[in-house]
Amino acid sequence: MSQARSRLTDRLRLEPIDARHADDLLALYRDPAVAEWYGEWTRDQVEQEVARIADGWLVDGVHKWMAYDRVTGESVGRGGLSRQHVDGRERLEIGWVLHRGMWGQGYATEIGRAGLAFAFHELGAGEVVSFTEVHNHRSRAVMERLGFRYSKNITVNDQPFALYLIERADHPG
Repeated sequence: MSQARSRLTDRLRLEPIDARHADDLLALYRDPAVAEWYGEWTRDQVEQEVARIADGWLVDGVHKWMAYDRVTGESVGRGGLSRQHVDGRERLEIGWVLHRGMWGQGYATEIGRAGLAFAFHELGAGEVVSFTEVHNHRSRAVMERLGFRYSKNITVNDQPFALYLIERADHPG
């Protein structure tokens, strides 16, 4: 694990995803509540995703973390930044996926704060975007708590998504 890319928050240990995280990522995507949003993933899909994320860390120096409780070591979920083609151009995007048992406890906001600090203070980003299905009110509320503002609806895989953005000047940290 790259110590420079790992993060500690008040309650979480955030580790750059690599092959060692495949089992935890598979368990996350097999959580029935997560599968409602992402479908239930196979081992092969997770291994491909882990390789893609690890490559992002290697090539771009940024991608998603696995999040673990600092005290118990329990897997909370995954989240953080990645470079994605969003709304017609390459952008720095932040997102999160948590085990159902971790919802409503502020973990997504904690991951989001760590990602925004990384984006603005270490990567020098001018803006960060986040998007979710228009009916995902929980994620939209997290985005708003983090200081994102709604930009517009976009289409992803023929589905309506809400696009949010935050600029460095609007980030309180």
